[in-house]
Amino acid sequence: MNRQIRLAARPVGEVKPENWDITSEPVGEPGPGHFLGRTRVVSLDPAMRGWLDDRPSYLPPVALGEVMRAGSVIEVIASNHPEYQPGDHVVGTFGVQEYVISDGRGAMKIDTSLAPPSTYLGALGMPGMTAYFGLLDVGALRDGETVVVSGAAGAVGTIVGQIAKVKGCRVIGIAGGPAKCALLTDELGFDAAIDYRAEDVRKALRRHAPDGIDVYFDNVGGEILDAALTRLAMHARVVVCGAISQYNNATPVKGPSNYLSLLVNRARMEGIVVFDYAKRYPQAGQDIAAWIGTGQLKVKEHVVSGTVDDFPETLQMLFRGENVGKLVLELA
Repeated sequence: MNRQIRLAARPVGEVKPENWDITSEPVGEPGPGHFLGRTRVVSLDPAMRGWLDDRPSYLPPVALGEVMRAGSVIEVIASNHPEYQPGDHVVGTFGVQEYVISDGRGAMKIDTSLAPPSTYLGALGMPGMTAYFGLLDVGALRDGETVVVSGAAGAVGTIVGQIAKVKGCRVIGIAGGPAKCALLTDELGFDAAIDYRAEDVRKALRRHAPDGIDVYFDNVGGEILDAALTRLAMHARVVVCGAISQYNNATPVKGPSNYLSLLVNRARMEGIVVFDYAKRYPQAGQDIAAWIGTGQLKVKEHVVSGTVDDFPETLQMLFRGENVGKLVLELA
């Protein structure tokens, strides 16, 4: 039987257990040109919360009754597809379910001898691509600049900061709690870390970035975005990647109140949707893999072992700030 997580009701505010149905259906046989795979690792991402709302976005919302959208790595166990054989590992958007039948569209074979499956959902997957193109293309990073990243201990933030260091920049991370801040500076090489739970973020930014912020990579929105806007350098770039502080709001998202800083400093604010760069993923993957190989980029992953049934509770870890680096659910 194929165990699946389906959307039962659209959440208002925080996602609750009653928003999900856990269902089972017989595992089918792959038809001509298809393969059957068993899910090994499921990706958990803050963007999932946005996919549950019935409103216009860069992707259609997950439909009621539909298997929850998610990236995952599967192992092929039967195949009628010429390009996929049993034992192959494949990454794609296969959803939160134990088994998958696919025709291969949107799928990519991976080499698990080079990196574990979870890394193809993290540093070599969408978070890594988002960090790479968000910082280098949208952020138009230049050597020697001052970079501030919020949500710095998350899947995207840890990579943004490390790429900025590779490029010779001063990097300041904003994260929650002393352990995460210590990780940023002691292990990942950030120049400074700000604990938003214990410090005045505006004062800390003034201290750590006295000449202003050249690139602000925003993963959280809300009050921290407002604080960063007050410290922009001339011609700064603000990269809007996410707003996790706002995703569970039952009221409308709070917009930036200090946006006139963009005018005063001739700065710009631009969003990053990683799918726009799909044709260039191989380039980014080669660069990130090379940095991992030389030790310039350290991979941080938070792996939870369990079953499909553990998805709803594991997802909440993102919004409670419990994960460090990329959060994945590894199926037993």
